[in-house]
Amino acid sequence: MSNGKEVEDEGVDISGNLLVFLLFGITLIFVGIAVLVVTSLILGGSGSVGGVILIGPIPIVFGAGPDAGWLITISAILTVVSIVLFLVFTKRNRKSSG
Repeated sequence: MSNGKEVEDEGVDISGNLLVFLLFGITLIFVGIAVLVVTSLILGGSGSVGGVILIGPIPIVFGAGPDAGWLITISAILTVVSIVLFLVFTKRNRKSSG
């Protein structure tokens, strides 16, 4: 049912390098979780967890365990750094394309 004209896909182009980094990051997360579980089972130690989840502009901060305070602080700092880097790169991308 083609009328002879090429149809352009209006999706976002993802480079191969970006996809490799994405898959590497996801794999690294799963490997880290596996290492923590195995270490906790072998050594029988207690674990700590902490993190930040952003839903829109509202941060949800959570943590449990003896070192949760430090983990929450580090997670909050990394979240702020990630947001700042996102804004800087978005602004730079708009300048270069506009």
